[in-house]
Amino acid sequence: MKRTFIILISLILLIIPAGCGSVPSTADPIDKRRFFALDTLATITIYETAPGTDTKKALDSSEELCEYYEGLFSRTRKGSDVYRINHSSGRETAADESTLFLIEESLKYSELTDGLFDITIAPVVELWDSSDETLPDSEALSEALSHVSDDNIAINKNAGTVRLKDPKAAIDLGALAKGYIADRIKEQLISEKVTAAVIDLGGNILTIGSKPDGSPYNIGIKAPFSDTASYYAGGALPPDGIADSVKVTDRSVVTSGIYERYRLIEDKLYHHVLNPKTGYPVDNTLAGVTIISDTSLEGDCLSTACLLMGKEKTEELINSLPDVEAVLIEKDGTLTELLH
Repeated sequence: MKRTFIILISLILLIIPAGCGSVPSTADPIDKRRFFALDTLATITIYETAPGTDTKKALDSSEELCEYYEGLFSRTRKGSDVYRINHSSGRETAADESTLFLIEESLKYSELTDGLFDITIAPVVELWDSSDETLPDSEALSEALSHVSDDNIAINKNAGTVRLKDPKAAIDLGALAKGYIADRIKEQLISEKVTAAVIDLGGNILTIGSKPDGSPYNIGIKAPFSDTASYYAGGALPPDGIADSVKVTDRSVVTSGIYERYRLIEDKLYHHVLNPKTGYPVDNTLAGVTIISDTSLEGDCLSTACLLMGKEKTEELINSLPDVEAVLIEKDGTLTELLH
């Protein structure tokens, strides 16, 4: 079912109680952990467990998982799988099966988006990261783009290795890593007999079960730029800063938006979601995409993929996926719910 509204927004996810009152006592957490990981603030909130569950042990294990996988997937941490692959000068490099799996998954989404979802965007990302508050040099950008193609990726599953055919190519798993890690944390918590919880990895929301009273979690989509001022002209922001909300049980809610990291140059916004065809931020009507799905990995990949593809192709894709729903936010404030 498609529903369209006009509202001025930008996306951030937060957990909000149903209705206007406070969270009922049945939803009060029994344990909670906040820690910095994956370049963001992670929060894990446990609401219910089986008798005898050691919640501290469960949270310790979750935090350790974040650290372990960041040690594999980080593009900048020396010794990580991704760092070693990117600095291998075209040689075969042994990698953990999780790393190989994510690289393979990225190729599926590349095919789905006609090459717009491309983890070999890393040379372009590095150029933008190093250009501070200016635009990258056009010649340097053209050079970086010449090394962007997932045709450069060669995986040898039997040997457990990956090779970048172009020695100057490089990969970035940022569009997949948080989703994959959230799914692994969920598995870990369930194995520790946690029956109701919310995992929040910087806006990647993944729920375990429902709230203890049996009601779904209500995940709010916050108006963008509402913590400062909206970049886009339009109507007034919602008074509570929340543009929409979705109710979920045992599902994932992930958002990608152009408001997350950006710079203003001569009054023009340049955000961090880059088009691998041009090297510049993707430019279509969408400001943000929220994906509701069974796994956080799928939500992570699809939210970025849809933001890259634009509204029309996103609507076609989501309508073809029976277990996936979406909320689309456009730059003019139009909000479209693609709910089955």
